[in-house]
Amino acid sequence: MFPYVRMRRLRHGKIQNLVRETAITADDLICPVFVDENIDTPLEVPSMPGVYKLPVEYTADEVKEISDLGIPSIMVFGVPSNKDESGSSAWGDNEVVQRAVREIRNELSSSDIAIITDVCLCEYTAHGHCGVVDYGSEEILNDPTLPLLGKTAVSHAKAGADMVAPSGMMDGMVEAIRTELDNNNFVNIPIMSYAAKYFSAFYGPFRDAAESGYSFGDRSSYQMDPANSNEAIREVELDIEEGADIVMVKPALPYLDIVYRVKDELEMPTAAYNVSGEYAMVKAAAQNGWLDENKIISESITSIKRAGADMVLTYFAKDMARLLK
Repeated sequence: MFPYVRMRRLRHGKIQNLVRETAITADDLICPVFVDENIDTPLEVPSMPGVYKLPVEYTADEVKEISDLGIPSIMVFGVPSNKDESGSSAWGDNEVVQRAVREIRNELSSSDIAIITDVCLCEYTAHGHCGVVDYGSEEILNDPTLPLLGKTAVSHAKAGADMVAPSGMMDGMVEAIRTELDNNNFVNIPIMSYAAKYFSAFYGPFRDAAESGYSFGDRSSYQMDPANSNEAIREVELDIEEGADIVMVKPALPYLDIVYRVKDELEMPTAAYNVSGEYAMVKAAAQNGWLDENKIISESITSIKRAGADMVLTYFAKDMARLLK
């Protein structure tokens, strides 16, 4: 009891560092990389200051910079020159992501950085949805989408990806991808599943970057209701049963309770996606002088780690790595 117990004794100088419960290192970070085969020079995303879409030829230089900051992994997203109803530019051997992965592999040592690729169709379909569409009912068809995701994952592995990350929230997508990878002798390629991905308003700036806005309806029929928590545990459990090696919660900050539950109850390697809207809000507030950007970055990523995430996919990855240095 006070005055003998004084919590402030441990809140100064090096002593505070000794008792700190949550630590962040660059090893916790995954840096997104957008590769666009429609441009010749890097193009800043207007709603995401500091984030650029890159031509394929610039990708290796960007990844070298990321690696030099001590960040161990990247997530590659592609913007194709051709979009069609099935998203066929997602799985060809010479498409944008596949070319970018080979470019990185050719220019950097294989040990320099882990290449993770996003496996979804929304960037590649003319309608902007994450699967095959029945236009009569405007339904996104789950089962016909699964073999396309499997083909896409295999094409990424052939190009040199170290891990694939399905993000479309199709039922059975992990099993379909695991089966195709194994059938094509990629048994050692792990799957990071976007296992609890919510139907969120925080994705808007990403759609600017990936050019993946939808032409009708929305994604509420296959992404999760923000009101639900137990459903997230069921979603994650199913992906684990299907073969997911790492599970992800997306977004991060509005869903820290979900991050905590997933890690605490299921004890799996857990990722959290600090998404584009979270990034854009901080950038906008900092540019207006309303917030200290560096302190907010550190506090936000600390909160995600404290909630239980083993790794954080964030557009602040380079900024955070510089702060750590």
